[in-house]
Amino acid sequence: MSLHPAVAAVRLAVRRSLADVGPGRTVVVACSGGADSLALLAATVFEARRGGWHVVGATVDHGLQPGSAEHADRVVAQMAGLGVAETLGARVQVDAGGLGPEAAARRARYAVLEEVGARLDAAAVLLGHTRDDQAETVLLGLARGSGGRSLAGMRRSFDRYRRPLLDLGRDDTVTACQVEGIDVWEDPHNSDPAYTRVRVRRRVLPVLEDELGPGVAATLARTADQLRDDMALLDDLADAARAGLDDPPAVDALAVLPTAVRRRVLRLLALEHGAPGAELFHEHVLAVDALVTDWHGQKWVDLPGHLRCRRESGLLVLEAAPPIG
Repeated sequence: MSLHPAVAAVRLAVRRSLADVGPGRTVVVACSGGADSLALLAATVFEARRGGWHVVGATVDHGLQPGSAEHADRVVAQMAGLGVAETLGARVQVDAGGLGPEAAARRARYAVLEEVGARLDAAAVLLGHTRDDQAETVLLGLARGSGGRSLAGMRRSFDRYRRPLLDLGRDDTVTACQVEGIDVWEDPHNSDPAYTRVRVRRRVLPVLEDELGPGVAATLARTADQLRDDMALLDDLADAARAGLDDPPAVDALAVLPTAVRRRVLRLLALEHGAPGAELFHEHVLAVDALVTDWHGQKWVDLPGHLRCRRESGLLVLEAAPPIG
């Protein structure tokens, strides 16, 4: 009996993503119980027989829904049933802290996965994002005017993390689970129109497919890949430029940099001085850039993280803002 194309595609994606991981190394698979992560987990377990990896299935209970603890227990049992070498379940306290619920949950989840990856000395932590997730991310970035960084979408790999399924559609993972007889969980948040991503998934992308023709998700994902290469080059140029600056940097040295590089350098400077990345927006960077290129006596620019940036004696100074009151 021939292997179903969806199952074969998921397994091939995992095999390619982990081609550099040697026998005996640990591979962690983040699993929510949905079709994407379960298809990824099943494929990783299968490929581990050839690769000789120690596969750990990890699930995180965010405690945001009734019965979440029971669901996490079911996912742990399901991961064990699929043949992982080890299971791990963790419950986190999601503190919005000025972020939306999705962003706060994501931050808490990554904190757990980071700790798990470090403790196990994992060669890779696999995430189940698909091409459809990538398309949604690109559309959201476009709607928010977030610039090239957001339009470049999710990275295929960073630090320990890898996303083997970014070239596969959600239909592939759902079909793979159906073929293999894997029961999947439908997260109620994924059908709640209160979430912008859900509206993009259920309303916006189908309209684009109807009006522009099939393949819109793949086109958006391909655009993200192309932009990501450009963003990576600009980031490298910004890193090199930053390394060549004094601290505090001279305004003249900043002014001669190309605009795209200079603004990245200014963002790096703010992050180095403690500005939280999630709160440092393009408008902040533009205001700091004006101190360099359009200075007409502005005293300072307030930045997130209780920072202040000012121009003084030809230097761009970042410092803690004085306490209020």
